[in-house]
Amino acid sequence: QEQLVESGGGSVQAGDSLRLSCLASGRTFNSNAMAWFRQAPGKERVAVATWSGGPTDYADSVKGRFTMSRDNAKKTMYLQMNSLKPEDTAVYYCAASTYSAPTYYTPGRYNYWGQGTQVTVSS
Repeated sequence: QEQLVESGGGSVQAGDSLRLSCLASGRTFNSNAMAWFRQAPGKERVAVATWSGGPTDYADSVKGRFTMSRDNAKKTMYLQMNSLKPEDTAVYYCAASTYSAPTYYTPGRYNYWGQGTQVTVSS
C-alpha cells in the first residue's frame, strides 16, 4: 500500500531549526519525483523543495536555509529547516509522483500525499 507518513513538526522560536521526516511505503519512494510543500492559512499549497532525479530545486524563500535529503535504506525523506522565520509557519506536506511530467512544481503533479505536519514559528 502506497503511503507517506510525516513527522517532526512543532512550535519553535525564530532562528531555531526543525527536521521533518517522511516515511514512504509501497512504491512511493521510487517515484518519479518527491517534494515538500507547505500551506499557510488562507494561502495556496506551494512547493518548497522538489526532486525528480537531479539536483533538488528550492523555493527562493527557503534557499540556503532548508535542505531536502533522502535515506534510501530507510525509505525516508527529510527536510532540514534552519534559521526558521515566522513566515515559515504552515502545514508541511511530503508528496510523491508516479506521473511523467516536464516539471513537478505544482500540487497537481503529485498523486501521493502525507497527512501534513504543523510547523509554527514565533518571533
